[in-house]
Amino acid sequence: TKKPIHLSIQFIMTNPLLEQHTLPPFSQIKAEHVEPAISQLLEQNNAAIETLLDATDDYNWHNLVEPLTELNDRLNNAWSPVSHLNSVLNSEPLRDAYNACLPKLSRYWSELGHNRRLYEAYQSIADSSEFDSYDTAQKKVIDNALRDFKLSGIALPAEQKVRFQAIAESLSKLTSQYEEHILDATKSWTRQIKQADRLAGLPDSALAVARQAAEAKELDGWLLTLEFPCYIAVMTYADSRSLRRELYHAFATRASNQGPFAGQWDNSEPMEQILKLRHEKAQLLGFDNYAELSLATKMADTASEVIGFLEDLAHRSLPMARSDLQQLTDFAHQYDGITTLEAWDLGYYAEKLRQQRFDLSQEAIKQYFPTNRVIPGLFKVVERLYGITVQESNEEIDYWHPDVRLYEITDSSGERFARFYLDLYARPNKRGGAWMDVCTTRKKSDSGSQLPVAYLVCNFTPPVDDHPSLLTHDEVQTLFHEFGHGLHHMLTRIDYPDVSGINGVEWDAVELPSQMMENWCWEKEAIALISGHVKTGEPLPDTLFERLLAAKNFQSGMQMVRQLEFSLFDFRIHHEYDPKRGGRIYPILNEVRDQIAVFTPPSFSRFAHSFSHIFAGGYSAGYYSYKWAEVLSSDAFSLFEERGIFDQATGQAFRQKILEQGGSQDAMALFVDFRGREPRIDALLRHSGIVN
Repeated sequence: TKKPIHLSIQFIMTNPLLEQHTLPPFSQIKAEHVEPAISQLLEQNNAAIETLLDATDDYNWHNLVEPLTELNDRLNNAWSPVSHLNSVLNSEPLRDAYNACLPKLSRYWSELGHNRRLYEAYQSIADSSEFDSYDTAQKKVIDNALRDFKLSGIALPAEQKVRFQAIAESLSKLTSQYEEHILDATKSWTRQIKQADRLAGLPDSALAVARQAAEAKELDGWLLTLEFPCYIAVMTYADSRSLRRELYHAFATRASNQGPFAGQWDNSEPMEQILKLRHEKAQLLGFDNYAELSLATKMADTASEVIGFLEDLAHRSLPMARSDLQQLTDFAHQYDGITTLEAWDLGYYAEKLRQQRFDLSQEAIKQYFPTNRVIPGLFKVVERLYGITVQESNEEIDYWHPDVRLYEITDSSGERFARFYLDLYARPNKRGGAWMDVCTTRKKSDSGSQLPVAYLVCNFTPPVDDHPSLLTHDEVQTLFHEFGHGLHHMLTRIDYPDVSGINGVEWDAVELPSQMMENWCWEKEAIALISGHVKTGEPLPDTLFERLLAAKNFQSGMQMVRQLEFSLFDFRIHHEYDPKRGGRIYPILNEVRDQIAVFTPPSFSRFAHSFSHIFAGGYSAGYYSYKWAEVLSSDAFSLFEERGIFDQATGQAFRQKILEQGGSQDAMALFVDFRGREPRIDALLRHSGIVN
């Protein structure tokens, strides 16, 4: 019996997730490390918290809040690379290990939120005379903690606490399952094409990627997949209407009871259970529904305020959206004799109409946005705005994929104060979409300092052979958007992790810095920095830039109401949930479409089955945040428009009053400090072309 015990101890001693690292040792992390490490850290944390509570009756920042922060930061630093690898290098063993830890982590956070002694300790700090001497950020940490205790069910009777914890664990499993179903359904569908004429219309870059995908599987011809760069290329350029329909049908029915894999990875039941459990959780806490619970940590105060905001924006946008659709319908009829516009026609004829009206094609624009020009150009933009320097690290770094790069940010004195990983390209076993996530959070305490590190992840078309990846202008905006999130995390000057960077920021304000960055993609001075022809290096010519600008709001009415459709649908299914009637997911979606949509997808479409933002991400009853924050970002950018897009004083003010402050103050207070007044909707309407 001694030998296995010895081996077990030796294994734990060499577990990379339990060792102190400045950056995660990705290549050393194996699936078998995950559960032992997380279990050990949770056990140690629980014991340490009891020790903290037993050590004194006179609690303060240094003997309670700071050491508890250290414990949870250590746990987060072990879990972060695991969660990240599960998203970017998914495998069955890692997925199993990840899922095995979810209920344990959920239980830990639930028990922490239900720890009466800990709650009373925090309350005693807030009630103490010493509390007045705390700085603004420290006070916000305490206030947020007391709020979160209440939202975690601290006041619930014992029996309801048990149920609350069970709900949290179930939701954790269900949302993970929902995301896995989408990943499995996406990667399982492929279509081999052997006849070149079937792919007529596709640009050379898309054909090269499809041929490379076929070669990787030792197949002839080309291989189409549902990875987004391939999917969107077919929907935008493929002349074959039947091919567009085939891909649309496969994509729009992923993880559902429809389509080529009907029922195999069906999210129908997980979705129903997620809505049911969220509603029950909200009611346990005294809210009428989950939407009201969601608003407890957001800028918006009431459900009627959110619904009114969305419906008002829809009312303003609908005339333009109807006009957009009519123009597209008329064009498709004139161009190809199409009498009924289908969902798989929209992108194709929109691109054809864009080319005709503005003499502008996405493929022509892409030639001026190779990643080896866009990335350094992006860094120059933020250097001019915020007085920082971004450069690739020359250290030997442990990566999860050869395409990944590590960059560091320094200030004018040369001091390094943040780093980030950049993972740009789509590949199998990588979650779709684009996101910024936290690797480590800025922290300073008696035990030492920790710099913020971010993951910035996209799913762009990968390079082919020796040619760099080419980005559409939409993809350039996506890159700027995610980098804006990264700046919010990395430029913070708040030393307490709970309100440092994006932590503690109201969810409907967290998109402000990201959406702000997108504006520079439309400015001539910035375009000169981020563009360069893939062959000649010449920046985007003035003629093309003027056409790009003229086309900025092309079809923007339809795009606006589409986002409002998502937002209102999300909010309503959480606000109107009735246990007797179930989720009514598609009936409500259809009601929303009848109210504000100008185009209705086919009946087989199962959009909600892959709407991971709200069923597996952090946007449940909060997707409206994109438009809410766009009011903030448009209004904030209007100050740059008044003073100059690279005005250093304005850039420094935004950095110091918004980016550096993290969640240390209410978002509205920070916005007013920067803008000098509360936000107005005018700039959003103007930037969207809804008003002149």
